[in-house]
Amino acid sequence: MQLWLARGTEVSLREQLITQIILGVLCGDLGPGQRLPSTRELARRYRIHANTVSAGYRQLEKERWVEFRRGSGVYVRGAKPDTPISAGLALDQMVASLFRSARALGAPLAQVRARLGHWLSLQPPDHFLLIEPDEELRKIAAAEMRQAASLPVQTCAVNDPGLAQKLDGAIAVALPSKEKAARQVLPHGCELLVLRVRSVPSSLAGWLPAPAEALVGVVSRWPDFLRLGRTMLIAAGFSPESLLLRDARKSNWRRGLKDTAAVVCDSLTVAELPKGLRAVVFPLLAESSLAELRRYEAFVRGPLAPSL
Repeated sequence: MQLWLARGTEVSLREQLITQIILGVLCGDLGPGQRLPSTRELARRYRIHANTVSAGYRQLEKERWVEFRRGSGVYVRGAKPDTPISAGLALDQMVASLFRSARALGAPLAQVRARLGHWLSLQPPDHFLLIEPDEELRKIAAAEMRQAASLPVQTCAVNDPGLAQKLDGAIAVALPSKEKAARQVLPHGCELLVLRVRSVPSSLAGWLPAPAEALVGVVSRWPDFLRLGRTMLIAAGFSPESLLLRDARKSNWRRGLKDTAAVVCDSLTVAELPKGLRAVVFPLLAESSLAELRRYEAFVRGPLAPSL
């Protein structure tokens, strides 16, 4: 069993010993029933006081990670404790796994430390960058992203000549249909956050079954929204003759909407509807993806990150 013990730090040697043995069990380096070095052996090998090792072993026994067998020694228990793993311990487990993988790869410790230093020296991202070639779809998705997160949202096309500059300090984002195209233009190793889209808008549930002879408007600047909205409403039981499609890019798109029972629109066009109309907004991005944006933002803006 290999241990790393640093003296003169705010973390005691006993705590370092306990944490690394727990990580060894969680990572599989220390298997069930495996005998641990004796108190005297560990104390001699790492030049620490035997009382420190003994106290560490007693704490591990109390937490049910190891068991003492009279006259035989200290052994890893056959079953891991059911106690939840703390966030700090989970991170330590990931770091331990990284070092184990580096050893398997044959990478020297100095190289691993250098690469870790490089990543830790990078400035945290300060904005999202949505990569999407369809301009109207890009506007809708960006608007929903801005409603969900407080980090700035920038956008660009896949073939944008300024993509490399816009990626500086950015969290790259794409929709599923453009994931492959986005990955092809991103630098090697650049992370891409892929946002999922909604399948069946929950806002439609209140309109089912479809009311007979009700005139319903479908409005958007995105042509595919008009096509998909029409298809979905017909599939839900609405008559094709009862649907009034309006392309909001055209000057006379508001014509006839005052006669509708409701207007189905995207989350961006709703702000342009005439007052008094009943709007049924069909969000584009799945709630799980919006939650993922917020989690990513919380990770970037956590207490350990510099203020942005």
